Amino acid sequence: MNRLLTVVVTAVVTGAVLVSPAAADSGAVVRTDKGVVRGTVTGQVRTFGSIPFAAPPVGDNRWRDPRPVTAWPGVRDATAPAPKCAQTSQLGQPGAENEDCLYLNVTTPASKAHKPRPVMVWIHGGGFTAGGASDYDARWLVTRNDVIVVTVNYRLGAFGFFGYPGLPGSGAFGLADQQAALRWVQRNARAFGGDARNVTVFGESAGGLSVCAQLASPRAAGLFAKAIIQSGPCGLTSPGPGPREFSTVWRSRAEVEQRGVGALGCADLACLRAQPASAVLTVHEQFGNPAFGTAVLPVDPVVAQRTGRMHRVPTMVGTTHDEMTLFAPLIWPQPIPESAYKELLGGLFDPRHVDAIAALYPVNGNDDARDEIARLLTDKSWSCTSQVARRELGRFARVAGYEFADPDVPLIFPLPPFPDYKAYHASELLMLFDLGQQLTPEQREVSDRMVAAWGRFARTGAPGWRARVQSFAPGAIGGTDFARDHRCAFWSSTG
Repeated sequence: MNRLLTVVVTAVVTGAVLVSPAAADSGAVVRTDKGVVRGTVTGQVRTFGSIPFAAPPVGDNRWRDPRPVTAWPGVRDATAPAPKCAQTSQLGQPGAENEDCLYLNVTTPASKAHKPRPVMVWIHGGGFTAGGASDYDARWLVTRNDVIVVTVNYRLGAFGFFGYPGLPGSGAFGLADQQAALRWVQRNARAFGGDARNVTVFGESAGGLSVCAQLASPRAAGLFAKAIIQSGPCGLTSPGPGPREFSTVWRSRAEVEQRGVGALGCADLACLRAQPASAVLTVHEQFGNPAFGTAVLPVDPVVAQRTGRMHRVPTMVGTTHDEMTLFAPLIWPQPIPESAYKELLGGLFDPRHVDAIAALYPVNGNDDARDEIARLLTDKSWSCTSQVARRELGRFARVAGYEFADPDVPLIFPLPPFPDYKAYHASELLMLFDLGQQLTPEQREVSDRMVAAWGRFARTGAPGWRARVQSFAPGAIGGTDFARDHRCAFWSSTG
């Protein structure tokens, strides 16, 4: 009894946390640099949710770079997943008004590590305006590869990429959040059995573009050793803003700052910071472009990639075979008669190229030209810019490529009718994460091969194939002539 009393008094005086031997032995309790967390342990994995990696970005911290977390006493409950950051409803997913969202989730194998495990840090997609860390169940990657997966939140839209004249960090708060999460991993990987020297940052869509930005950010030096860009090449383009004009996602700081002038009827930052989250969400989609010319991202990533001003780490760059089928029915909700095909092409491209494009991508007779538009925009905007990324990054570091090409993959999102979605944008996520969809035995085999390749890359920097680009589809896993399939020589010639 005296010994127990001594232990209790010591704990009170020193601020130590009393943890039962059973909880400690199970691995459910972990001491981070800011305090102790208690997660959940099953037969296969340990999961820890809602671990703060930065102070809540609310009040005076709205539109400021992430601040350090205040240490907490006692044991923090980490059994619930991280809440989503404030966002509007998109693709059937509900919105959220929560600004206090800079949390991450950690999934590890349940067994004790014999040696430090590789760590994979996932940055979610969603057009920089939607999504969340807790959408992704990482058990397959963790259990089959003996790795640790960390999924992170970052501020989105008008909260993460807002700009205003004279506001430090304008247009790059979300990127700064990602770096704060990566720094948390460096400080805490060991506590969870991970190797801080072997961190792979990977992401899809806006998450892939975020990986590109981190590769171009001097402030990210030393925060990761490998990178995977999924459907988010630095040079990704989309039609607009002007006619016959394609632009990348990146914007100059000055342009993003100008967008903030007069926002919400406010004349200064004090007024803007006093607005409720619901009001800020009314301009959410206007701020979905990360800004360069900032401390986090000094140079346009397209320029940084072309000139070699990127972190020179092993990188994997890939896409799905039919990226634009996800977006075509959202941009053009109604079928486009094939008789109007050339007219539409004339609004998108230089008239000198319209006949050549129409000949290279002829209509198929279904009287809906949207599938041809989706195919050619997939090639121009996604596939060939990924090919450029592999070539330019490959001058300075080891680079691998992949393409997910299953034409019968289930739909993740509630989408309108369309001739054929095939291997649409984000469909490869079904192969890497358990998203609750039923896969056929053949698709499960593809999933197993991809999960193993991602894990092999995280361990060694090589995914396990010699081909420049490896294709993944049921019954067709192997090298592919990616550039020829997607007409990259033609698109290069059009400028």
